[in-house]
Amino acid sequence: MIRRLLLLAACALLLLAAPRAGAMQIERVVSPGGIVAWLVQDRTLPLMSLQFRFRGGTVGEGVGGQGAARLAVDMLDEGAGDLDATAFARALQEHSISLSVGASADSIQGSLRVLDAHRARGAELLRLALVAPRFDADALERVRTRTLAGLQRQQEDPRSILREAFGRLAWGEHPYGEGAEAEIASVRGATVEAMRGFLARRMAHDNLVVGAVGNIDAAALGALLDQVFGGLPARAAAYGVPEARPAIDAERVVVIRRPAPQALVLSGAPGMKRDDPDWFAAQLVNYVLGGGGFNSRLMTEMREKRGLTYGVSTSYQALDRGALVLASFSTDNARAGEAVDLLRAQWRRMGEEGPGEQELEDAKAYMTGAFALSLDSSSAVAGLLVTLQNEGLGMDYLSRRDSLIRGVTIEDARRVARRMHGGPGFLTVVVGEPAGVRGEGG
Repeated sequence: MIRRLLLLAACALLLLAAPRAGAMQIERVVSPGGIVAWLVQDRTLPLMSLQFRFRGGTVGEGVGGQGAARLAVDMLDEGAGDLDATAFARALQEHSISLSVGASADSIQGSLRVLDAHRARGAELLRLALVAPRFDADALERVRTRTLAGLQRQQEDPRSILREAFGRLAWGEHPYGEGAEAEIASVRGATVEAMRGFLARRMAHDNLVVGAVGNIDAAALGALLDQVFGGLPARAAAYGVPEARPAIDAERVVVIRRPAPQALVLSGAPGMKRDDPDWFAAQLVNYVLGGGGFNSRLMTEMREKRGLTYGVSTSYQALDRGALVLASFSTDNARAGEAVDLLRAQWRRMGEEGPGEQELEDAKAYMTGAFALSLDSSSAVAGLLVTLQNEGLGMDYLSRRDSLIRGVTIEDARRVARRMHGGPGFLTVVVGEPAGVRGEGG
């Protein structure tokens, strides 16, 4: 009965959310200064959510420079203009302004969420953070110490060890494979000059993508865009990061011995980037294999039938310069060999047989039905607007998405399953004290 009530509640939420997504009106706004943003006006609440992304992230600094780049971005809200770190934080708090900026391998991304009454102040604080960060010595050393402590903890954390080892093996010498040791050295040696240089190279008008949602019209948004971003350079520096194909060309198992109550497992193969024509077919196949929670094959075989794990999942890591398809789970050390073998068998079975027709239809039903539930806030919608622009999907994507998913045939899905899961490459890394796992270090 409880399960049925939960299902009915979820359906009710879906019915409420779907019209909002389907009726979304996206407007392209060009500021007087030429800065472009996509806008969805929403008059229901007196607030605005702004999301932005500068294309090109820390990997552009190469191996050994990414830590300094991340530290530079972390310093943006640690004092700006005539406000030191304490005064800047107080200004945000007093006006209930949510402002954040972060860096990833492929981008610098940020957000501003502010009530209409404090919109001007929020825009000014974001402007100061982007164009006039202070890099005060005391704030820099505090953030540097905090960052180093976090990185050093990662070196002892089994899950961090697992991710780093897999990344190093999968990406080789490419900057995507940089580990904690190189990042620690980069953070320790980061100078204010180097950090300012990174920000100047990456934050510019020509690599900027903006999405806005809320109680604001095109004219007001245009003025705000010029206020916030107008002082940045017109053009970013060249971004010479090479394409990367994961160095996974054969079956390989690597065991890293660490005292731990469970074995942690991460497996994967070369994946698919977001602009691939087979993207939706791959997502449907992924749902069937391990992306569909309790409805997936892996959960059925590994958890429900054999009790090997509490949870197992598969996903795509689609980066700007390369891609992986991944599977992860944890299991009792004593049963690790059985679990790893079963994962490999189900992976290969998907490559040989592909999904069944009913499995494919169930995956389509989920992917077309659940999408609206992800747009549960103005920030989420603003983030979607940034993604649509960044991936070149077009303003009509929301009206086309369901038909693209439904148009995937069983032949398409099985062809993509062979492509993603039928190749010889399959890397597995295990951290713990696994029994019965045959491989390097085992």
